[in-house]
This record gives sequence, C-alpha cells and structure tokens, in this order.
Amino acid sequence: MRDYQPIPTTCPTAWTTHYAPDDLRLRDLYAKAKHEQWESETTLAWRSDVDPERENFPDQQLPIFGTDLWAKLGKAEIAQLRQHSMSWTLSQFLHGEQGALLASSQVVDTVPWLDAKLYGATQVMDEARHVEVYEKYLREKVELTYPVNPELKALLEAILRDQRWDVKYLGMQILVEGLALAAFQFVHAFSAEPLLKDLTKHVMRDEARHVAFGVLSLGEYYRTELSERERDERVEFTYEACRLMRDRFLQKEVWETLGYPVERCLELTLQSPAMQEFRRLLFSRIVPNVKKLGLLTPWLREKFGELGILQFESLPADA
Repeated sequence: MRDYQPIPTTCPTAWTTHYAPDDLRLRDLYAKAKHEQWESETTLAWRSDVDPERENFPDQQLPIFGTDLWAKLGKAEIAQLRQHSMSWTLSQFLHGEQGALLASSQVVDTVPWLDAKLYGATQVMDEARHVEVYEKYLREKVELTYPVNPELKALLEAILRDQRWDVKYLGMQILVEGLALAAFQFVHAFSAEPLLKDLTKHVMRDEARHVAFGVLSLGEYYRTELSERERDERVEFTYEACRLMRDRFLQKEVWETLGYPVERCLELTLQSPAMQEFRRLLFSRIVPNVKKLGLLTPWLREKFGELGILQFESLPADA
C-alpha cells in the first residue's frame, strides 16, 4: 500500500441551480485559465542536465554563508549543502502544491456560485500539473526529496479541515498562494539553472491567476456579508497562518539531516540578513491583499508589525 495520511474533513457540497454568469471578471479569468493551460512534457526541456551540487543559487543565500560554520566546510560539504538546501526548498513547494490541489478541489465543492466553481476546476488542473513537475524535477534532477515541514503541514491541514468555504479561499488563495508566488519570484530571479527557471516561470503564471481568483471572490463577500465576530475570526486565522508561514523557512530538517549543530544553525538562519530579507519579501503580496479584503484591522496591523511584515501594506494588491 502506498504511503498516505487520512485527514478527517467535513466538506459541505454546495449545489447550485443558477447557471447564468453573475461575475464577468471570474468568467474572464476562467477563459484566460483555459487558454493558458500548458503540457509539461512538451513545454519544458526535461532532457537538460542538472547538477544539484552546483551553485544553482548564490551561496550568499545559504543562511550559514560567511559564518564560522561555513568556514569549516570543504568543497564536498558545500556541494552537499547546496543539494540539500535546494531539495528542501523545492520539496516544500511540492507538498504545498498537493495541499493546493486538495484545497482547490474542496473549493469547487463548497463555493456557492457557479462562476467560482468553473474557475476553481481550472485551478485543480493547474495544481495537479504543479505537483507533477516538482515531483519529476526532484526525482530526476535533484535526486533527493524532503518530507513536509511541520509548520506547512499544520497550516495545510487547518485549511483542509475547515468547513467554511471562504476560509479555504482565504487560507489557500490569499495566504498560501500569495506567499508561494513571492517565493517563486525569488527562485526565478536568482536561479542559475535553466530548467528550474523555466519551470518556475510557467508555475508563476498559474499562481498569479489563483491569487486573483481569491481576491475577486472574497472582496464583495467580506465587505458586505460578514458579521463583526466572523470578521474577527478571519483576522485571527490570517495572523496564525502568517506566523506559521514565517517560521517554516528555518530549514531545521536540513541541519538535522546533515548533522550540523541544529540550534546554532537555527539562530544563524534567524539572524542571516539574506534570510531576513527573503522572509519579508515572502509577504509582499499577502499584506496588500489582506488590506484590500478589509481584514487589516488595528489588531492585525500591530501583529504584522511584530512579525516584521507591515512595510508591505502600501504595495499594490493583486486583481
């Protein structure tokens, strides 16, 4: 039997008998998504050689670069660290894409109107393709895969277990997808590996539509339909999700696997200027969209300030 983990969920199905378009913006996004579907086997240059031990990303981005630990590493150890760091990062993308596959299929079930169901169906296809390409790249090119990070796993399970359709949207489309889009932009900008760079470009185009889907779907609903108590619940969910996402990039599993001093490496990762900037940039698309949805309350603004991500409030939101 293949490895799997059952996650008990109760996911109400919303059957609608209203088929006429209500939101032409979502219908336009649906048409765009159909037009922009791509076949990974023919689009990407899978025959290209990839050396996972090369400097496929600048070594300066490794959190222990320039430290006393780095100075002790030989060439072989640096090559090994490059492979493991690359594998850890892409493995989390893989696990996140499966979470998005499951959550987007739930959205198709639970969302009350047809326009969103139609677009949601295209996202299910997108996420299946993303799982496919990251699994293949890790298996064939990196030849190493890491398990899902505990913080990411906790967030994905919380989204999948929640019965409220809009919280699935908020958790996946706005928060997880928004963070992923920023991470993909980082990979695309700094990767020196052509196949990964091209793969990431295609995934980014899909992810940008997914974030726009969330903003378009939730905007009016959050402005007109939520009670104060319900809005406060969404605000608290947003903070907890962002806290988990900030803490998930410490690469603890890499330090444990390679036998490095874990606590020292975690400390260096938190203090690393490159990693601090990376973590801040991850939220560059989340905060403006949270504000656009009316969830950036004084309480959440204070909490975002504590997380060090409030500076992105003034950036343009998606959609």
